[in-house]
Amino acid sequence: MRRMRDAQRARQLRKARTEAEHRLWQHLRGRRLGGLKFRRQYPILDYFVDFYCAEHGVVVELDGSQHLEGAPQDEARTRALERRGLRVLRFWNDDVLARTDDVLLVIVEACGPAFPPFGRALPRAGEGSS
Repeated sequence: MRRMRDAQRARQLRKARTEAEHRLWQHLRGRRLGGLKFRRQYPILDYFVDFYCAEHGVVVELDGSQHLEGAPQDEARTRALERRGLRVLRFWNDDVLARTDDVLLVIVEACGPAFPPFGRALPRAGEGSS
């Protein structure tokens, strides 16, 4: 029963996405960012996180101006997710819209050095030009 409610709620959240969520999802979907698999509006604990990379335990949350008043709840949510062993990255919507590449770079770096940014493969030791 809860699973069905979660699926319905996730669907509603995906339909009501912000412009920043839409922009970021265009870069995260389909393993477009360094081959990383992200899910959007994914239920974890009692929350729906904006984006989640299960392989690396990275949660990406986007905050708009409404989060200024909800800062204590956001902090509690972040702590709960971190207690579960997840790394939580928070970005302002304005940052996603104005500095998309910078946001993507932070996300890739949080997922570890094995994943090059923007899907470009890095040469292995001894390969490429010197």
